[in-house]
Amino acid sequence: MFAQLIAIMAPVLVSVGIGYIWARRKHAWDTEFVTRLTYYVGTPFLVFSTMTKTGLDGLAFSEMAGAALLALAGFIVASVPMLWLFRLPLRTYLPGLIFPNSGNTGLPLCLFAFGEPGLALGIAYFTVTSISNFTLGQWISSGQLSPAELFKTPLIYAVAIALVFMVSNTIVPPWLANTSALIGSLTIPLILITLGVSLASLKITSLKRATLLSVFRLIMGLAVGMAVATFFDLEGTARGVVILDSAMPVAVFNYLFAQRYDNSPGDVAGMVVVSTALSFATLPALLLLVI
Repeated sequence: MFAQLIAIMAPVLVSVGIGYIWARRKHAWDTEFVTRLTYYVGTPFLVFSTMTKTGLDGLAFSEMAGAALLALAGFIVASVPMLWLFRLPLRTYLPGLIFPNSGNTGLPLCLFAFGEPGLALGIAYFTVTSISNFTLGQWISSGQLSPAELFKTPLIYAVAIALVFMVSNTIVPPWLANTSALIGSLTIPLILITLGVSLASLKITSLKRATLLSVFRLIMGLAVGMAVATFFDLEGTARGVVILDSAMPVAVFNYLFAQRYDNSPGDVAGMVVVSTALSFATLPALLLLVI
């Protein structure tokens, strides 16, 4: 079991460590460019390639998407009263508690813990949380509802095209399969290295508050993930993916939105850094639970 845990964790920790050391040694790394590249190019190709290659059926994808939506609702129900209790502004802290890092850390962990089937289900979960983050999350941070952002999300189109191939049982042409696999393969290494760069660059302004909210995010995520998995009567890989993704730390995109809309970015950065550090420290126990 120990060897299995090392095999799952090592690729993630080493990749994040490379990014962290890279940034600490003051080497150049254009985080905004890499983030845009992976979000608008790499991730859509990864989604298409994985969905069509693993043979994931539409029902399993829909079930995982429904589980992700219910988990997000559970995060909201649990987080809003807590923030009101401590009189913390929702615009600043709610997105970080709602949206877990199911991309940077969730996708690689799903892949290394459960293989290609786990990655496919993880992509379904990530698609829902990512689209929600760029619509609901951006709306909370900015205070302005922007439905048009939904149609600027490339993941929607990648999923739609993949579902067409899957539902119609159409074989993906070799040129398209090879192209999507090649471009998609750059995504996971880049997002992990970028996470490391971000962790080295973010500056915490309130460690005590960041620690409190980070502990809450991880415990709440685990509890909601287990409840949702039980509600959908999920077993095996599907159950593990829901619990694993729900218990992920605060997504880096929450910090980017806080910075863009001037919502105490230092506090949100603290949530990202502390929750990620705590997540890595508790990762062996979490993996033992789900595998």
